[in-house]
Amino acid sequence: MAKKTVLFVCVHNAGRSQMAAGLLKALAGDQVEVLSAGSAPKDSINPQAVEVMKEIGIDIANEKPKVLTTESVVASDVVITMGCGDACPFFPGKRYEDWVLDDPAGASIDEVRRIRDEIRTRVEKLITELRNN
Repeated sequence: MAKKTVLFVCVHNAGRSQMAAGLLKALAGDQVEVLSAGSAPKDSINPQAVEVMKEIGIDIANEKPKVLTTESVVASDVVITMGCGDACPFFPGKRYEDWVLDDPAGASIDEVRRIRDEIRTRVEKLITELRNN
């Protein structure tokens, strides 16, 4: 498999996209380059996202929300958006997916776990698709 670059984008780059990036890095290792960004990034990662990821052995505590740039989209083969809609620039030839996921901000810890598990299922499917293409 040629190394692909995957960009996860959500509004704040503090929950969903950070959990997805952490899962893809953990599950695909160095087979995939992983980027994440937000259209309106927060100052820090959602502490509940950090906690539920730590429960499955993935540490995202030192990650920082990053602003979405045109350059990061251009550098990516796959762009996965999560609730940021039209904020993401579109370039022909890229694979775009929109994962409809609840926002973990302000959610209960059980709800954040459910979101994490849903993201994990989607990331595992993505890895399979990348290996087969």
